[in-house]
Amino acid sequence: MRFDVLTLFPETIKKACDFSIIKRATEQGLISVNAVNPRDYSKDKHKKVDDTPYGGGAGMLLSCQPYLDALNSVDKKENSVTIIMSPQGKVFNQELAKEFSEKEQLIIICGHYEGFDERIIEKSGAVEVSIGDFVMTGGEFPALCIIDSVSRLIKGTLGDDESAEYDSHYDGLLEHPHYTKPREYEGLDVPEVLLSGNHEKIKEWRRLQQFINTKNKRPDLFEKFLKSNLSDYDKKLLKKNNLF
Repeated sequence: MRFDVLTLFPETIKKACDFSIIKRATEQGLISVNAVNPRDYSKDKHKKVDDTPYGGGAGMLLSCQPYLDALNSVDKKENSVTIIMSPQGKVFNQELAKEFSEKEQLIIICGHYEGFDERIIEKSGAVEVSIGDFVMTGGEFPALCIIDSVSRLIKGTLGDDESAEYDSHYDGLLEHPHYTKPREYEGLDVPEVLLSGNHEKIKEWRRLQQFINTKNKRPDLFEKFLKSNLSDYDKKLLKKNNLF
C-alpha cells in the first residue's frame, strides 16, 4: 500500500511515521508513505499557496494551482483513491478503513487555514473524509489517523494478522476485556475461564464480552450489529445469553 500525502508540513507526516508499527511496515516494504508539498509547485514568486476569499470573510483559502499541480505530479496507480481531509466529509470508520486497505494507493490531501477553494475538490474528484464532528487546525493529524488505521489492516503489518480481527469496531463490535499477570491485583482476579486452557470456552467468553461491552458502552453500535448478517454462531450465543 502506498500513501501519498499532500501537505504544507511534510515533516509532520515523515516524523510521525518513523516510529513503531508504521516504521516496521515501511521497512518490510508493506507500505510506503510519501509527502508532497504543494508549495513546491506554486507559480507565485513568493511560493504562496493561499489567497483571500471572494465575497469577503475571515481567513485565507488554499488556491487551486499549487494543489492541483501537486496532485498531478503524483504517480497514480490504477487501484487508488484520492481523499480530502474535511470536517464536511463522510465520517471515517472501520468500514471505510477496510475499503481503503483494499486499494493499492491512498492519496490524502491535507487542508489548512480556512479551507480549500471549492474547485480543488471538484477538479480532483476527491472524496471528502472527516475523522469526527470537530475542527482541527490542519489535515495532517487526521491523515495520520487514517494511515495508521488502514496500515493495521494490511496483511503482515501487525505480525499476527488475527490481532486486527479482535480490535474494537473491526466487525462492528467493541473489543473484549484483556488481562495479563499478575493473576490477582488488589482483590481483582483474572476470570477463571481465561486460565482454563479450554480454547473453545475462551473464544465463547471473549465473543460474549464483546456483545456485553458494546451493548453497555455503545448501544447504537449493538443495535446496528443485531440488524446485520449475523453468523449462526453469534445468533446461538446471543440467544443463549438473552441478548437477542
